[in-house]
Amino acid sequence: MTNVAMKTPSIDALKVVADALDAAVEAAKNGTGQVAPTPSGIMPSLSGMLSGLTFKTCYAISYGVVFPTLVAAHAIPRDNPAVHGLIDGSRAARDALDELKFRSVRRLHPDSSPPSHGNDETPGASGP
Repeated sequence: MTNVAMKTPSIDALKVVADALDAAVEAAKNGTGQVAPTPSGIMPSLSGMLSGLTFKTCYAISYGVVFPTLVAAHAIPRDNPAVHGLIDGSRAARDALDELKFRSVRRLHPDSSPPSHGNDETPGASGP
């Protein structure tokens, strides 16, 4: 048998580990440590984008409907038969809706009483 000494590399194993840790720390500081975005990182940004899109869409629709309606409503003179007819019609529609609600409540609670609207007189209209 020959007594041959094996040559070991002169690189210290602890130095290799230390260099790898230093490289990892530098990569984390520079932001290059994350190669691909994770699903948990994508979801909040996607949710925020969809939330903002939904808000802006609803805002635009409501503004596009409400603003012209209010402009048209304020352009009509108030003391004329057309306006009184619109007011009476809206009150009749509310009464009909209240009656439908009352019927559904009456089925659940038979001893309930119908809603009271108080005095619903249209300005300038004569009573029955």
